[in-house]
Amino acid sequence: MNVVGLSMQRMTEAMLPPGRAVELPGRGTGYVYASPAPAGAPTLVLIHGLWATGSLNWFPAFAPLTNRFGIVATDLRGHGRGIPVNGRFRVADCADDIAALVGALGTGPVILVGYSLGGVVAQMTWRRHPRCVAGLVLCATSRNFGGRPQERVFFQGLSSALLAANLLRRSREPAGAFPQAVDVVADVVGRRMPAWAWDEMRRTDVLASLGAIAAIGRFSSHEWAGEIDVPTAVVVTARDHFISPVRQRKLAAAIPGATVHEVPSDHGACVLGAAHFVPALVAACTSVAQRAGTQAA
Repeated sequence: MNVVGLSMQRMTEAMLPPGRAVELPGRGTGYVYASPAPAGAPTLVLIHGLWATGSLNWFPAFAPLTNRFGIVATDLRGHGRGIPVNGRFRVADCADDIAALVGALGTGPVILVGYSLGGVVAQMTWRRHPRCVAGLVLCATSRNFGGRPQERVFFQGLSSALLAANLLRRSREPAGAFPQAVDVVADVVGRRMPAWAWDEMRRTDVLASLGAIAAIGRFSSHEWAGEIDVPTAVVVTARDHFISPVRQRKLAAAIPGATVHEVPSDHGACVLGAAHFVPALVAACTSVAQRAGTQAA
């Protein structure tokens, strides 16, 4: 597997930006990979997708982006080294975490870059904390995910299964013993990723990921996406079988002035289609930075 000319097997943790824990007052301890902004450049907060982490989702893009921007890649709650989920996974909690992170780091208004689930969190962060958002780059995401009857049935059924699984774990399983579905993934696709990447995936709580799927099923920005008033770019994964490209383009059409950057890849474009995705991502971030009145190097 090659990622922007680099074999994933040769990708090591040492190639990532420095990582550290960040205390978010009243919320818990988060975790970020961060690289300072070049002089006069804006900061991007990179928000990963479902069952990923800040490092897994964004590692192909780190080097190209750090040449132009400051970078903060965080782990969402319940994922990787993020704040543990105690109870129901809520998109609003993730949005509040992002706003608290921006405040804790003192970066001022930032450009939020969200992938899939991260795009949902980015939209909600603008909705709840507009003063910390200078722009949005929304990748492989949508305004809603449960609009059709069969989708509503799926997400409602998932919520019921999640409740049952939570009760089972609390009543019968010792801490840490709940099966890790990442091992099933490993058996299916083969262990083509380096050890650090598998370790990252194992850090994500399985029930938190299921809860996140249920949460995006409840999410909708349909009524207010047209009110987004910061420069926005939408990166469309044009061969996506998980989030319809039609829905992605409708998101772009709903946001005044949003630019569209298409990538000929499926939903795993951030890594598996990085040769196409990363240049489109850089172009999208540069477009937003220029329209926001900041300057990308």
